Amino acid sequence: MVNGHIHSLETFGTVDGPGIRFVLFMQGCHLKCQYCHNPDTWALDGGRDMNVEEVLAEIEPYLTYYRSSGGGLTVSGGEPTLQAHFVGQVFKEVKRRWGLHTTLDSNGYNEPDRILDLLDHTDLVMLDLKHIDDEKHIKLTGKSNERTLRMARWLSDHGRKMWIRHVYVPGIHDDEQDLLNLGRYIGTLNGVEKFEILPYHQMGVYKWQALGKVYPLDGVPSPTEEEVERAYRLIEQGRKETTGTLAGAK
Repeated sequence: MVNGHIHSLETFGTVDGPGIRFVLFMQGCHLKCQYCHNPDTWALDGGRDMNVEEVLAEIEPYLTYYRSSGGGLTVSGGEPTLQAHFVGQVFKEVKRRWGLHTTLDSNGYNEPDRILDLLDHTDLVMLDLKHIDDEKHIKLTGKSNERTLRMARWLSDHGRKMWIRHVYVPGIHDDEQDLLNLGRYIGTLNGVEKFEILPYHQMGVYKWQALGKVYPLDGVPSPTEEEVERAYRLIEQGRKETTGTLAGAK
């Protein structure tokens, strides 16, 4: 029986895809985002071992809520594609048994041809695009953005539905050309149903402290409403240079 390393779970998620959702957080991530509010998910050898049936038993009591709201199951992390075989089996079973909608919340840091079975059982990918500028992406996360962009292109080319999410940190994501370039890139993609800016917050700082880690964004404030609105405007301006209206964008 396939086992997965699970960090935690949430039974009534409301911001992780359409409707009310069961959210399964997987353990392990190769990116080390400076703003990460779950650094305790990074370690590949942590978490709780669960098999597919144990996960399904956690989901089943709440099926009425997921079905009636148009919700389903979201698998997040950490980075869920690092355990693609396990997540694919979970998705396959919830679709076979209950017909639930499946969402993958991913940073795209895996090659699509290595996780085809998972993607074939995924209804929606919420793709976290950390930074459009590669050098800044490396500074922010420790890795290049090439794999994320490759994943976005694959989803676009293969007719897959996606939401693109972008955490906005003052001083890191406020460059005008970066925001225009992000919009221009999104404008080249098919299947983008929604684009969201997620304002940076400091709610995970205590986890860094508990792990004995130095928080790299100490003192950086959350963005103002005006900063977020400016970012939306510039991204939309860049997108319009490439194509028509982006569904779901402000």
